[in-house]
Amino acid sequence: MSLVYDAHRRVHVRAPGKLNLFFEVGDAGDDGYHEVASLYQAVSLYEDVWATHGDDFTIGVSGDVDVSTVPLDGRNLAVRAAQLVTRAADWDGGIHLDIHKGVPVAGGMGGGSADAAAALVAVNELIGAGLSSAELQELGAQLGADVPFALLGGTAVGTGRGDELAPALARGRFDWVLVRSDGGLSTPDVYRELDRLRAEADITPDRAAPAVDPAVLRALRSGDAADLGAAIRNDLELAATTLMPSLSGVLAAGIREGALGALVSGSGPTVALLAQDDEAGRSLAARLGDAGLHAVHVHGPVPGARLV
Repeated sequence: MSLVYDAHRRVHVRAPGKLNLFFEVGDAGDDGYHEVASLYQAVSLYEDVWATHGDDFTIGVSGDVDVSTVPLDGRNLAVRAAQLVTRAADWDGGIHLDIHKGVPVAGGMGGGSADAAAALVAVNELIGAGLSSAELQELGAQLGADVPFALLGGTAVGTGRGDELAPALARGRFDWVLVRSDGGLSTPDVYRELDRLRAEADITPDRAAPAVDPAVLRALRSGDAADLGAAIRNDLELAATTLMPSLSGVLAAGIREGALGALVSGSGPTVALLAQDDEAGRSLAARLGDAGLHAVHVHGPVPGARLV
């Protein structure tokens, strides 16, 4: 491995946000973590990360979304990703990251994880660390369950804590309308609320080990948007809508306006609405926008973190 230092070099990497088209949550284990079965799809809403050499590990953040709550220190996943790469390469210099966010913050779409994935790829390239895709995946798994998928992109089944990935075949393109909320939801808070609801109402998981519904996988393989819309589901949706009741109205509005399916993505609060095709997606986004909602049309699947 021959490490590289070029004070004038700037590496740009783009990574996608994700939707959880299916999310089944098992009971919490003794360590407090839940086993899950997730079906991820990377969509065309992106995070852009630029890496340059620096004296220390520093970060600057801008965005098309509210970035006021994004940490600008070692708590930021992208900074931690940069540190992991430099340690793995035995590099003792610093890294500066500039991030431009297009994915809602704390929106259930893995924006922070996409930042981390982009930083892994960017710093690996910047310093010539020579880490393989598999090695970057291993580093990403240390940062969170969504980071390995942001590296992989496309469509994939995630099991365990969501980071044990297996690619899933998705034929053609799927069009989504995303409706973001002004506020965010904390993932740990949503899981705690799910545990509370299950304890009070005895809403127990269907299976001891979570698994993705075969109907979702069949719909993806066939490319049939209507079948997919009928099969998508998220166990965290009840908890998310309990914590943020306005989400129930957004879900209902999406179906009323012709969406084939609707769900809260991940821990929320972003709502994902499935449209029949590109034209239907654009039309749905426009109607919801006219109704005062923050709606954007995207499509998937798209590739994971890539050099630009």
